This record gives sequence, structure tokens and C-alpha cells, in this order.
Amino acid sequence: MIRSGLRAMLETDPAVVVVGEAGDGDEAVVEARRLRPDVALVDVRMPVRDGIDATRRITAEGLAAVIVLTTFDLDEYVFGAIRAGAAGFLLKSTDARTLLEAVHRVAAGEGMLSPAVTRRVLDAVAGGAPAAASLAAASNARALDPDFDELTPRERDVLGCLAEGLGNQAIATRLVITETTAKSHVSRVLMKLGCSSRLQAAVLARDAGFAP
Repeated sequence: MIRSGLRAMLETDPAVVVVGEAGDGDEAVVEARRLRPDVALVDVRMPVRDGIDATRRITAEGLAAVIVLTTFDLDEYVFGAIRAGAAGFLLKSTDARTLLEAVHRVAAGEGMLSPAVTRRVLDAVAGGAPAAASLAAASNARALDPDFDELTPRERDVLGCLAEGLGNQAIATRLVITETTAKSHVSRVLMKLGCSSRLQAAVLARDAGFAP
């Protein structure tokens, strides 16, 4: 029933094509391997394999960018989703407009957090909460000790923009570059820091003082 509702909302946008559905975490991974969608919407609580583990497998194999959906906004789910490489996190109460915006933004290589949880994430990072610290430690092997010295001055500027939650167009405007150039810089920043999503990079950057 929930999947049907989500599908109905997504299909109101002619630019979005729903290519498949899955009833549990294992099936989600199998279908992602078979269909290679641009974006996968993954529920946190699913039978067989939970959504966090499914997300980890999907992102590790580069099968799709993942938006995690849940009825819960508990920190363990938010940070668990980001650690697993999710590019977005939305509550199921999200309206159709926000859901479609998230799909388009994530498909374009950006990230999106539900407004209901964005402040919690930023406050946790700013306050040095255990959940934020564990995010930096658990995201992947390189992120245990990210080498910010590898970044060029321009890439450090871009990282600062990521830490503020800016999208590619906003980064381009801020730095007076093209959106395509901004996107290329973001990709290089993620590669050098060993991050699988903009959100991971943003949290690491804020933790390292790259945002005001």
C-alpha cells in the first residue's frame, strides 16, 4: 500500500519513470543490480534485510543513488543511512513536491535531508554528538582520517560550500563558476576524501571546521 502511494506520487511527474519495486531488502539489492536505476527509494524497516544494510550494498556496488524513507526520525536511522552512503533521507510524511524534488536533486548528484531532520544533523555535528563522531569514523576506511591537504584551494572552497548544504547551482553562483565545473569539483572532493555521498562529505567538513 505504501509503495503504491509512493509510486502514484512519483508518476505525477512525467520526467520520473518507476522501473521496479521490491518487497524486502534482499529483493531491493537484486532489483537494483538488474535494473540499475538512477535513484532507489529504500525503506529503513524491511523484511529479510533492513534498509540500512540494503543501502550499504547498493551504494558499495554503485548500483544507484539512494534516498532512505522512514516513518522514524531517530538519530540512529539518520546517521546510519548517511554512514551507509545514502544521498538523501526523507520521512514518509513528506509531500509529493518534496519527494520529487529529492529524486531530481539526488539524480543530479546532489543530496537532500528532510527539513525535519536537517537541523538535528547539523546540531549534532556542531555539538560533537556521539552519533556525528561515529559517522566520521564509520563511513569507510579512508574517512577515518580524511586528508584535507590533498584538496586544492578551489576544492577546499567547494567543500566549505558542501558543509553549508549548498547544491551545485548555489556552489557555482557562490564561486562564480559554471554548474558543470562545480559538479566536477564536488566529484573530485568526494573521491579524495573517500566519501560515497555529499552528505558524508558535508558532515566531515563541518566536523573539521569548514563551515562558519
